[in-house]
Amino acid sequence: MQQFNKEQLGIVSEALYIAEDMTSNYYQLSVSEWKRHPFDLKTLAQLFSDDIRDNVFALLKKCSKSEYGYAQPNGREFYLICLQDHQIIRALERDKRLTLLPLLVYILTHELVHIVRFCRFEERFDAQEEMRRLEEEQIVHRMTYEILKELSMPDLSHLFRSYMPAMRNIDAYML
Repeated sequence: MQQFNKEQLGIVSEALYIAEDMTSNYYQLSVSEWKRHPFDLKTLAQLFSDDIRDNVFALLKKCSKSEYGYAQPNGREFYLICLQDHQIIRALERDKRLTLLPLLVYILTHELVHIVRFCRFEERFDAQEEMRRLEEEQIVHRMTYEILKELSMPDLSHLFRSYMPAMRNIDAYML
């Protein structure tokens, strides 16, 4: 499976910075408020085999700190965004109009919106009903669009047109 190279990992960092900034501005979150929405980001090279999927760009998991080797005695839960490098790279190869930075900004903003909604109890992480999950995806897609629509970034409008939730599940699969 293709993994991000060093240059692409730098783009992941840049995309995360943009996604966090845009999301925190939209929700008016301070730095201390972000701490109440703990998350981590892993790419394919860092994932356990159970975290690898072939049908999504990202997997969002809810886990305890002890599961992932963090030294925290309280075992506090956090969200883990598992980027599926191989799927993202495949999408870029399939659609030459897509570029990595806008795609990652969309994916990461989308996942951060989920995290904020779960932490604020606007939606339950463990919702099992397929219709409910699809509705959540549509809500999050619309919110992601609202957050990013003013962002001046080439290829972002193509991304919004191409990856509507009804057409393809850009999101993340949630565990």
